[in-house]
Formats: sequence, C-alpha cells, structure tokens
Amino acid sequence: MKNRVYGVVAIKSIMSNWNADFTGRPKTTSEGHIFGSDKAFKYPIKKMWENEGEKVLYIKSYLIQTEKEEKNKLQPRNLKERYESIFAPDVLDKAKSKDVLKNLFSAIDVMNFGATFAESKQNISITGAVQIGQGYNKYQDTIVETQDILSPFRNPKKDDADASSLGTKIMVDEAHYFYPFSIIPDNYNSYIGIVDDFEGYTKEAYSKFKRACCLGATAIATNSKMGCENEFAIFIECKSESKLYMPNLDQYIDFEKKNDKNIVKMDRLYQLVEGFVEDIAKIEVFINPLEVEIDTALESLGCEFELKNIFTLNNLNQ
Repeated sequence: MKNRVYGVVAIKSIMSNWNADFTGRPKTTSEGHIFGSDKAFKYPIKKMWENEGEKVLYIKSYLIQTEKEEKNKLQPRNLKERYESIFAPDVLDKAKSKDVLKNLFSAIDVMNFGATFAESKQNISITGAVQIGQGYNKYQDTIVETQDILSPFRNPKKDDADASSLGTKIMVDEAHYFYPFSIIPDNYNSYIGIVDDFEGYTKEAYSKFKRACCLGATAIATNSKMGCENEFAIFIECKSESKLYMPNLDQYIDFEKKNDKNIVKMDRLYQLVEGFVEDIAKIEVFINPLEVEIDTALESLGCEFELKNIFTLNNLNQ
C-alpha cells in the first residue's frame, strides 16, 4: 500500500469511564479538559484482534511461574516470554535480527502500530505506519459522576474492620472523544529488502485497522467500558502519487447535540480538504445512523465519497 490516509475516530462514553487516570477519575489535562490516551484507543483494537485469532504481540498475557521463589504464582509475561509464546519454537536468544523483524511484522499490532523491542541482543525500534493522537472530549456539558459501591467483603488489612468495605466507581454521564490518526506507509520502506518477503505496509493491514476503528470500542465489554461505543469515523485516503501531508484533523471537527442527535460538524474540515481535493482518492465516513448526523456535504467535494453504517460497515448511500 502506497496511499497515505488521515482521519478521525469518535467514541462516545455514556455512564462509563473510557480512560481513567491512577485515581480512577477520567483522564484530564492540567487545565481540566477530559481526554483519552492513544493507549486507551489501541487496547480495544488489539483485544478485538486477539479475540478474532489475529497474532497480537503487545497485549497482556499470563503464565504460572515455575521458579522456586515464585512457584505457582500467576504473573504477566515479560516481553521475551510473550514473544516466545507467540512465535514458538523460536528462541529469542538464538534468533537473527532479520528473523525477529519478520516475526514482529507478522503480528497485526506491530504491522500497524510499530514496536519498541528492547531485549538483550535484539534492540529494535519500529516507527509504526499508523500513528494515533490524543482523543479530546468535544462535548461541553460532561459531568463526572461518583458512585459508592458496597463490597461483600471486609478489609482484612484493617484490624478494626468488622463490616464490609466501601468503594467508588467514577464515570462520566456523557463524553465524546475524537481521536486523530495518520497512516504513513513510507515508514516501513527501510525494511524492504532487509526482511525476507517483506513489501511494506499492506492493504490487508489497513483494512483490519479500519474495521477495528469502527468496532473496537463497541466490541470491548468491561465494567468501566460498558457504555463506550464507536459512533463516527472518517478516512481520507490520498492518491498514491500525492505529496500531500495533512495536520491532525480532529481540530477541524466540531460536535454539538441537537434534538437528541449527535451532530458532527465538519465545515472547517471541508474548507481544509477543498484546497487540495485533487490529491484525494477517496473519503469514507462511518456513523451510527440512529444517533449521529453529519451537517457537511463532503460528497460535493468531487472525489469518491461513501457514507457507511459504523456497525454493519454497509453503505448508507444505497
């Protein structure tokens, strides 16, 4: 694949906590603006890939420790253990660098997001073709809610505890996170000819990333993320010969609620793209048609345009 792609993915959070800090509150900037990290964005995508049988390297997995001091204790695998569990029977200490690279690129998360592989004799850094920015909440009326929870157990660390303990669950009533992303296939050009049979970033990897961008947040089901769903995504694909480089697109998208609908306003994005529409091969927009409306006629730009259902991925233009 040679085409650069730029876009935005929006995730709604209703009575849930998309990305908590270490205090349990929704992550915020120093000025109090709620946002979600790129790690929060990638985790549901990688979890979805793993659940569907894809090879995913950078995700937590466990083993039962066999060493004497920690015998029979459940522990997360370290990077070396994770690598060897996926690419068995390869042993990392005996592997050649080009073979390690080939294995790394065979993992769908590495093919998309790159890797920092800092292990003895194999210190490898791969700048990912796909880069994700921070996802800022664009809904102005978000309220942080705190819910008291009664545990069925008392705290054994408190000597005077004679009743079950209390906890808290912190969430937002409603938030809408908009994540910018870019896909630069050229990031992998330096590995072509070094890694056997490697031809760079693939259309297959892009297709899997696009699908996961539309479904990953909806697919994940944890206590804190029940209520988090994908609601909007836009993919602007440049022509293969284009020299165009675009800025983060989330800053040109606005959000408001009107008549119980979530309105995604892209007037400023239209003005940005209008100036170099001859470089654009295709624009795809995915929405939840029951809740989201687009107030900008991107189809009038003149390039190929498709509006699709974000859950079924079917075309809504037909």
